[in-house]
Formats: sequence, structure tokens, C-alpha cells
Amino acid sequence: MEKHYDPYENVVSVMESAMQVGGISMKMFDIIKNPQRETKVYLPVQMDDGTIRVFKGYRVQHSNIRGPFKGGIRYHQDCDLNEVKALATWMSLKCAVVNIPYGGAKGGIQVDPTTLSKGELCRLTRRYTYAVEPLIGADKDIPAPDVNTNAQTMAWVLDTYSMLHGKPCPGVVTGKPVELGGSKGRGSATGRGVVISTKLLLQQYKETLEGTRVAIQGMGNVGGNAARIFYHRGAIVVALSDISGGVYCADGLNADEISEFLSKGNFLEEYDRPGVRHITNTEVLTCECDVLVPAAMENQIDAEIAAKLRCRFIVEGANGPTTTKGDAILEKRGIILVPDIFANSGGVIVSYFEWVQNIQELAWEREQVTEMLERILTKAFAEIVAESEHSHCTLRIAAYILALRRLIRTEEMKGLFP
Repeated sequence: MEKHYDPYENVVSVMESAMQVGGISMKMFDIIKNPQRETKVYLPVQMDDGTIRVFKGYRVQHSNIRGPFKGGIRYHQDCDLNEVKALATWMSLKCAVVNIPYGGAKGGIQVDPTTLSKGELCRLTRRYTYAVEPLIGADKDIPAPDVNTNAQTMAWVLDTYSMLHGKPCPGVVTGKPVELGGSKGRGSATGRGVVISTKLLLQQYKETLEGTRVAIQGMGNVGGNAARIFYHRGAIVVALSDISGGVYCADGLNADEISEFLSKGNFLEEYDRPGVRHITNTEVLTCECDVLVPAAMENQIDAEIAAKLRCRFIVEGANGPTTTKGDAILEKRGIILVPDIFANSGGVIVSYFEWVQNIQELAWEREQVTEMLERILTKAFAEIVAESEHSHCTLRIAAYILALRRLIRTEEMKGLFP
């Protein structure tokens, strides 16, 4: 693996390349490059055994030039400020490339959530919400789930914030339970967006999802939902992985059965079926397939891994899974990559739908949500492909060019205050 990987340096480096390739003026770049606010909080929590632990938490608000800050909250033992800065920056770019009226933010707590009880997670979440309450709100900054957080986490955030404000405030978070104002289709939206992105890419080569061989790294919300949707659309899911390792079957894995198996608290290392063999997470990335979906964490496809890949296409389900050196090798090898700021934008798009429903006090049916999601992704993908052809660049650079143009144009129109 490449040493000293810094996700924030990675995203800034790609932005600089896109500015140059797209012929975009650098006048406003320092504004776009730097977050508007970085917040670090310390969270004392009473544990079940009566002891007190203090956790580090973060909320980085990158840009609200195009609308309220928007971004998830992740719980991970390796979470730090630079990672959250990078994720907040990617969120600004993501919202801009699919042209929804949000800016970018991100939050996180440095914790291994598997070591905490449900009660401890609840108290930690409520303490974090209390700490960042002055920063968030339906018209300021709207959190959502991310790595190791879910609808239950958002329910705790919503309840804490609403208690502090003395009234129900459903618009303060998205990705919450439908019973509390969440949107139908939000839970699977990011994974569904990955599948739609793959379908749009294959259409460029006169191919279809049916019969396409797919390998997915990660069986969390994004990878798990993508695996099931690929499976139901006729793709052959040849490899899957979780934190315990991977499984491979050349004839295809039953994604529904595996999801059910994992939902009971099992791990893939325990999954055993005829024709299925166990492989490492690295072997999931490097196995022979048509489409590789990295849907775990950042910094997975570096120069070393990129040189070993045996896929034709990559669709990034995770944020920042490919390093700049990895990108260069993929381009040289002719492996086509659909970038994260587009491919995994399904979650924030449907979060936008949820927010609109909350503000207007409406509830849309799943079919409407799915149709609108596909419509937005189809339009954005066509724009990315057109820019790629016009600027003779990769789809990643094209997506960044489109996003940066929108961000910088808005900065120029609004001007500086005071």
C-alpha cells in the first residue's frame, strides 16, 4: 500500500488537475479548496460499567455556496480530521456534479462501534448531537448516515435535536426511519445508484447488466444493497467481502442468501456452500470480473493493486477508494472508472428528496423516488461523458470539472462578503 496516504491531499490534487484540464481560472480555488469551518469536540460518555470515556468527534463544513451543508456522520476507529475534511470536500463536489442545491459537510466520531452496547451508542450519539447542535439544522447543515451509522442513529440525532428545540424537527437529518419522516427508498439509495451508474456505463459499450460479472468489496449498506440489486437484475455476482474476508464463486453467489446470513450477525468467513471458496479482501479486488465495485473505505486501489486488477470497469461505491497514483495506472491500462462523486451520489440525491418531503410535509411512493433518482443520474452521467470527450480526459476528471465549474461560478456570482 502507498505510505502516508492523506485523503484530503488526494482530493485537492485531483481538483488541481481538473482545474488545469478544464481551463478553469484559479482565482477562486483557495476558497473552494479550504473548508469554511472545522469543528472538533470531546464527548464524555458514561459506559455501562459506570466508567467515563471521552471520545473525539468532528464536523467539517466545506461549502454552503450552493445550499445548506449536507453530509453523513461516520463512526470508525480510524476517523480523524483530515479524513473528515476530505469527505466534506467530496460531498460538495458530489452535490455539484449531480446538480442538487446542497453544499458539503461531514461528521465523524473516533470509535469502534462494535465495542459499544446499543445504550452506549445511543448516549454517544446524543452527546455528539448536543455538541454540534449550534451548527446543524434543516436550513443550515443536514446530517445523514455513513459508515457504521444507520436509520437508528439518525433517529437518536433527530430526537435529541428536537428535544433541544422543543418541537419536532424532521428536516434536521435524512436517512431516518420512514415512521419518523424518512423517505421510502433512502436505505438502498446509494447501492441502487451504484447499480444505475453501472448500467449507464455498460450502455456506452452496448452491454447490459444481465450476465455481467461483478465483484464487490464491502457488504455494508452500499455494497450489500448493490449486491442484491445486481443479483435481481441478472448480473453474476462472483465475489463479495466483509471485514472477515471474501468469498468467490465463478458461477455466481446468491446475494440474497448471503445478505440474510450476514444479517444474523455472521461473517463471510463462516459462509460455506458448494462451489464457494474463501479469498482475501485483496483477492476480491484482483479477481477476474467485468465490473469491480470498491464499496468499503478509502485508499483501497493504490498503485500496487491497480497494476494487478483483472476487471474492465470500476464503479466506486465508497468515497475515495482509489489513490491518484492508482488512477494513473488505471488510465494507462485502459480500465474505465466511474468516480465516487457520481457513482455513490444516490444516497445524497434521495436525501435531498427526503428533505424536500419534510419541508413540504409530503410523502412520496418508492416508485416516484426511484424514477427521479434514475432521471437525475442519467442526466448527470451524460454531462460527464460529454465533458470527458470534450476535454479528452477520464470520467473522474470530467466529473470534477463539471462540479468545480458550478462551485466557482456560484462563488463568482455571489462575490465575497464583506
